[in-house]
Amino acid sequence: MEYNDTIKLLKECDAGTKMAVSSIDEVLDRVRDSEMKSLLSESKNHHAKLGNEIHSQLIEHDSEEKDPNPMAKGMSWLKTNMKVGMNDSDSTIADVLTDGCNMGVKSLNKYLNQYQAADKTSKDICKRLVSIEEELCKDLKDYL
Repeated sequence: MEYNDTIKLLKECDAGTKMAVSSIDEVLDRVRDSEMKSLLSESKNHHAKLGNEIHSQLIEHDSEEKDPNPMAKGMSWLKTNMKVGMNDSDSTIADVLTDGCNMGVKSLNKYLNQYQAADKTSKDICKRLVSIEEELCKDLKDYL
């Protein structure tokens, strides 16, 4: 059971880091404020670095990566482009990303509870990802 929960938790975290990087990439070139742009670039790098760590763990467990759910990714893209298309202010971008962070934190905590038999390493990775999401959400409040 521990092995299966470990793989499942790592895969959900993998999908989460990919979704975060993709979402930040989607809006980064539209951000006007240089500090906000720097904040998002830094967060993107944190997500990508953790994603690389997750990939290493998945390889160690002889498992494959997991891409974000295509429906979730499509809905995120649609929501982002509709909201930002109507108002491309930094405030709107911060709002959309804050919603994404909150959804990520909610999902990751759900997976932590669901895959309780996962090993300590994968749980720690998931908690670090939650922390990255919470930190970005907190930092974006200044731009709402």
